[in-house]
Amino acid sequence: MSELRIEDLVVRYGHGAHAHIAVDGVSLTVPDGEIVGLVGESGSGKSTIARATVGLTPIAGGRILLDGEDAPHRGRRPVQMVFQDPQSSLDPRMSIGRSIAEALPRSVPRAQRRTEIERLLDLVHLDPSRRDARPGELSGGQRQRVAIARALAARPDVVVADEITSALDVSVQGAVLNLVRELQRELGLSMLFISHNLAVVRYVASSVAVMRGGRIVEHGPVDRVLESPEHPYTRELLAAVPDPIWSPA
Repeated sequence: MSELRIEDLVVRYGHGAHAHIAVDGVSLTVPDGEIVGLVGESGSGKSTIARATVGLTPIAGGRILLDGEDAPHRGRRPVQMVFQDPQSSLDPRMSIGRSIAEALPRSVPRAQRRTEIERLLDLVHLDPSRRDARPGELSGGQRQRVAIARALAARPDVVVADEITSALDVSVQGAVLNLVRELQRELGLSMLFISHNLAVVRYVASSVAVMRGGRIVEHGPVDRVLESPEHPYTRELLAAVPDPIWSPA
């Protein structure tokens, strides 16, 4: 994996008097092999950062770097994104095996593709024999596992996970979070993990940045930020966190 560095990022929608600055001079680093959390309420700019990082949203200023070099957004995409809703991110007409195969690098020989698809399904704890299943035959948690496998199929340097548990039933959120932690340990995964839920971020991330109004208002080790928050907005977010029903193991 690699280090992702965001420097003075600006994202602007619209022009002139009607322009809206969604991200205003944000700098953030995801160190090699670590999970960094990014939290904030809806409209804070965190998902805009996710989309800009993978090249889905144009930037008005700043840079996005991988190991010190500009991240390419053409050809091989070294930053892969897992979206919030797995139902909309997977083609319902396509088998899950074919969806994963589409993301494999061209360098993987055709004869080895089935083995690689089965390896990826096993990696996310799905039965490889279900490679011919359609997304509609799977549960929400299983579809999100397929989406994670598809992102990993591209052999990315960094993964961006945008609210990947918020569309899931509470009863399965913990299992997906456990999978994220497991992949981080086994693969040395570098990940920007985006959520509005501080309890979720605390479980998976080593550090956290708090966003409000397009800017980062607090950033530091996750335990320090959540146990001794310095910014009033961070304290507001903490006060709004319900006790999780799930209990990750």
